[in-house]
Amino acid sequence: MSRYLFGKFIASIFVLIGVSIFTFALVRGIPGDPIRTMLGTDASGADYEKMKRLYGLDRPMYEQYAEWLVEVVRGNLGKSIRTGLPVGESIVQRLPVTLELTLLAVVLGLVIGVPAAILAAQARGRFTDSALSVLVLSGISMPGFWLATLLVLAFSLMLRWFPPIGYIPLQENPVENLRRMVLPAISLGVAFGATTMRFTRSSLLEVFNQDYIRTARAKGLRERLVTYRHALKNALIPVVTVTGIQIGRLIGGTVIIEQIFALPGIGRYVFDAISQRDYPIIQGTVLFFTLVFILVNLAVDILYGVIDPRIKFATD
Repeated sequence: MSRYLFGKFIASIFVLIGVSIFTFALVRGIPGDPIRTMLGTDASGADYEKMKRLYGLDRPMYEQYAEWLVEVVRGNLGKSIRTGLPVGESIVQRLPVTLELTLLAVVLGLVIGVPAAILAAQARGRFTDSALSVLVLSGISMPGFWLATLLVLAFSLMLRWFPPIGYIPLQENPVENLRRMVLPAISLGVAFGATTMRFTRSSLLEVFNQDYIRTARAKGLRERLVTYRHALKNALIPVVTVTGIQIGRLIGGTVIIEQIFALPGIGRYVFDAISQRDYPIIQGTVLFFTLVFILVNLAVDILYGVIDPRIKFATD
């Protein structure tokens, strides 16, 4: 186990370095100039060159990257070109909003996806299975921003059940906080729920064909007992894998959803940074998202052994 974690740790370092190089080069390929965006078109050439030297943008790219990487290793993600505020502190301040939104979307997806998959697997080939398959395809195909727009039109502007935009911290008013997070969580969680349902159904159908399931049924056990006690646990391993991968997708989806619902999370933070060519924020947030994705997948690998003790790590 320790060798496995050490190998994962070394591999994660290379992944982070690779992502940081790619992001660093990519953001500098974005059309536009962050200094010109900050100063405006009326700024003098002297002021422009002064600000460019101040942020080190007048030096070769490899020197800029080396200096940035050294600071990252020291725990400093840099400062925003536009506001001058530390990127790391801004990420920490906005993290609860994005974390809450992602968590609600995951819970919503699992609550919808797993029971629907059990229902579809038990009714394989019948109308219920076909109807749920159509809903799954619709959920997977529906873009999150489009669903968010529909939800705002229907439940905020027409029915007035939920506020269209804005955020209230959970510790200030839990009820109002949930009212404002329901629509964003649905927008983000529907595709995750549909994907979870699809993989869980396929996994359950495969388990249903195993000999020990046939033996359990031959012994006269009720179908509900066979499903929940014997089949579902073994069918969960692919679901855990999909959940780990989908969490990375959910975190990326917050960039659009937080912008639509005006939520002050990391997604909106990086969206604003991209529009304003704020290099340190883009680099810092992408690196942070990558680290979260790596940690989630590491947790998924460890969870395999908890769900099924027969699974051994490759390096043991």
